[in-house]
Amino acid sequence: MADKDLRINEQIRVREVRLIQEGGEQQVVSTTTALEMAREQGFDLVEVAPQAVPPVVKIMDYGKYKFENEKKVRDSKKKQKLLKLKEIRMQPKIDEHDLDFKSKHVREFLGEGNKVKVTVRFRGRELAHTELGLDVLKDVLSRIEGEYLLDKAPAMEGRFMSMVLSPKPRK
Repeated sequence: MADKDLRINEQIRVREVRLIQEGGEQQVVSTTTALEMAREQGFDLVEVAPQAVPPVVKIMDYGKYKFENEKKVRDSKKKQKLLKLKEIRMQPKIDEHDLDFKSKHVREFLGEGNKVKVTVRFRGRELAHTELGLDVLKDVLSRIEGEYLLDKAPAMEGRFMSMVLSPKPRK
């Protein structure tokens, strides 16, 4: 449940609430009584389960509670690894040196932990010889030896033949 959905103090507009105290004991009290108890202790009355009957509330420091939740969200975002999809484009009549250069880039991208889409673009009459593009893609695979997993095998998409590679998971 998002912090914005939680009602605190005077925002709680029901007659009775189930109050959970520090030790975990519960009691059903009127909202005004629970609010007075929270004020005496110097804390806020926070509704933690509004869908329950009666709604469940806790006496706590709302600022600290919000901070802890934001901290949890930040930590979970830090642990996520965003995979980027990099694309390398070439043509069926690519020179050996250029193929080496592009293969080196594919290897670098995979080393950084990114997915790589290797694409061969066909122009004009080259479309009649798609096997040349397939040979180029196979050549790229042979040059980067075993540092990848083949997510999508080489396939035609309009004027392009492409395949998608992802890095091997590290142990």
